[in-house]
Amino acid sequence: MKIALLEPLGVSRELIDELSAPIKAAGHEFVYYDAKTTDKAELAARAAGCEAIMIANNPFPNDVVDACPDLKFINVAFTGIDHVGQESCKAKNIAICNAANYSNQTVAELVIGMVIAMLRKMPVGDKAVRNGGTAAGLTGREIAGRTVGVVGTGRIGMITAKLFLAFGATVIGCDPFPNEEAKKLGIEYVELPELMKRSDIVTIHTPNMASTRGLISREMISLMKPTAYFVNCARGPIVDSAALADALNEDRIAGAAVDVYNVEPPIPDSEPLLHAKNTVLTPHVAFLSEESMIRRAHIAFDNMMAYINGAPTNLCNF
Repeated sequence: MKIALLEPLGVSRELIDELSAPIKAAGHEFVYYDAKTTDKAELAARAAGCEAIMIANNPFPNDVVDACPDLKFINVAFTGIDHVGQESCKAKNIAICNAANYSNQTVAELVIGMVIAMLRKMPVGDKAVRNGGTAAGLTGREIAGRTVGVVGTGRIGMITAKLFLAFGATVIGCDPFPNEEAKKLGIEYVELPELMKRSDIVTIHTPNMASTRGLISREMISLMKPTAYFVNCARGPIVDSAALADALNEDRIAGAAVDVYNVEPPIPDSEPLLHAKNTVLTPHVAFLSEESMIRRAHIAFDNMMAYINGAPTNLCNF
């Protein structure tokens, strides 16, 4: 069997060699490409003759899938699979697995960092120091005592909720499938409109799928308090970014921290959030830490060995 890793995984070549050794020992060909490409012809060429491929968050659209007649298995070293051509995979009976849970802690910690940055006005304070300013106008706020609304209480949402509870916040949740652990922690489940109205901080942790695209609509954003903060480290299409930017520029909410957009960075100047007030913006780095990259690589290669052994794991429904 020919297997190819089509892009780097953010870890050392030594680790890739170590993790791929069992594949080679089992008699399979393994090819590693250490540079990313979004060129469709190049992607198809890299996957040529492969029964199984490994990718991370690099797009692998339907037409590339169609150009790979030998392909049977796509091993995604990422949580979401919306960048993979699912229509063609379904038509060709190609299985997809993911590396769910590798970045749970990393994402949750960035959410906390973003909230602290907003509440304590850290970006403004940084500029003040560099420009000879003082603490004037930089009185901050605490997480303790605030109500945090967690939209989506899966694994990442639950870690995030626990961190906020540790800071002394009250946490409320919204999820079509309430989490029993959350209830035991005292997290109250409410419908989305009530969560948007009551929360001092709203953080999004839902997957990007048909039922969640546009979930945080202009109407939902209009329900937020003028003193409330919004965080999205999930997926860009879940939120109406134009409506969020309008709410920020019109001082209808206090601030927003965003790591994900409708397209992958670099973000075009047409993105409304680039021109919105009171924002903390990062270029889709919530999943990205040294620890999470190592976890991801181990999970991805474990997934590949499971497929080779005829018992694939972490298979995705799509």
